[in-house]
Amino acid sequence: MTDPIIRVTDLVKEYRMGDTVVRALAGVSLDILPGEMVAVMGPSGSGKSTFMNVVGCLDRPSGGHYVLAGESVESMDGDQLAAIRNRRIGFVFQQFNLLPRTSALQNAELPLLYTTLPRAERHRRAARRLQQVGLGERMDHHPRQLSGGQQQRVAIARALVNDPVLILADEPTGALDSRTSLEVMALLQQLNHEGITVVLVTHEHDIAEFASRIVMFRDGRVLSDQPNPARDAAAALAALPAVQAA
Repeated sequence: MTDPIIRVTDLVKEYRMGDTVVRALAGVSLDILPGEMVAVMGPSGSGKSTFMNVVGCLDRPSGGHYVLAGESVESMDGDQLAAIRNRRIGFVFQQFNLLPRTSALQNAELPLLYTTLPRAERHRRAARRLQQVGLGERMDHHPRQLSGGQQQRVAIARALVNDPVLILADEPTGALDSRTSLEVMALLQQLNHEGITVVLVTHEHDIAEFASRIVMFRDGRVLSDQPNPARDAAAALAALPAVQAA
């Protein structure tokens, strides 16, 4: 049986606000297998963003266990967390987080600046990923010269440039119109079909339907965890001819 790429067991995350302790995660146990595409949903304050931060090694849990691709994470120090983030995880955010005065190519290669790769190899890898997301002819464009969908494609290329095993997408369509949202989700689903595990946080049900599995959070706990039978229909909708125009 395949080992989970993500395994969290009794995961707890607490924040202290003055004399008050807020428990954002209250004993979450969850396995995500390699090659899955999982949508995490829930109301504001349900713990889904905290879960994503812990899974992304951006924050440490207060209790419980977290194993990422066979490595125990909860006891790692800051440098170790940074290393595993750069080696294992690609991030896609709602606001793209591109540097406005640099080209698409320079934005896509940013994670490689923390490696020992020579400049020519960094450029080659970034260019390959931009080609993969359909921006091969726009590598020299700056963010202001790109549409919202194209900027998010640059962000996805940046997330892929270190060959991660896992993509974490936090509201990846939140700043996009409905048509462009479908186009970006079609791209993420395509990457998932190619073997990359994708975990996304979303509050939009039509976006969650691209996932093979939907996990609902409430009050810091997993409320439900169900396979998604509507995934094929979502994929068919996104496969319309306009998909390549994002």
